[in-house]
Amino acid sequence: MSRRRGFTLIEVLIALAVVALALLALTRAAALQVRSFDGLRERTLAGWVAANALEETRLAGGFPPTGRSEGHARLGDRDWRWTREVKATSDAGIRRIDIRVFVGEEDEPSATLSGFAGQVLQ
Repeated sequence: MSRRRGFTLIEVLIALAVVALALLALTRAAALQVRSFDGLRERTLAGWVAANALEETRLAGGFPPTGRSEGHARLGDRDWRWTREVKATSDAGIRRIDIRVFVGEEDEPSATLSGFAGQVLQ
C-alpha cells in the first residue's frame, strides 16, 4: 500500500500556533506604534498652543507685567489649558515668560516653553 503524502494533524496545529503567535506579536507592535503616535501628536499640538500663548504675550503691547495668569485654547479638536508666568530678570528691560500647557484638567504639562520679552527702547 502506498503512503499518502501530506501534513499530519499535529503538524497543522503546530503551524497554526506559530502563525497565531506571530500575529499576536504584530498586533502588539501596531498598538505600541499607535500609542506612540498619539503621544507625539499631543506634544506637537501642545507645543503650538505654547508658542501661540508666548506670541500673544509679546504682541499684547507694552512690557508684560510680572505675575501668573491662565488661559484656555482649542486646537486639534481638544481643549487646552495653559499657564503663563512672567518673571523679572537681572536686566530690568527684559522679562522671562514661562508657558506650560495641559490637556484638559491634567496635572502634568504636555509642553513647556520659555521665552523673553524686552522693553521697547525709545
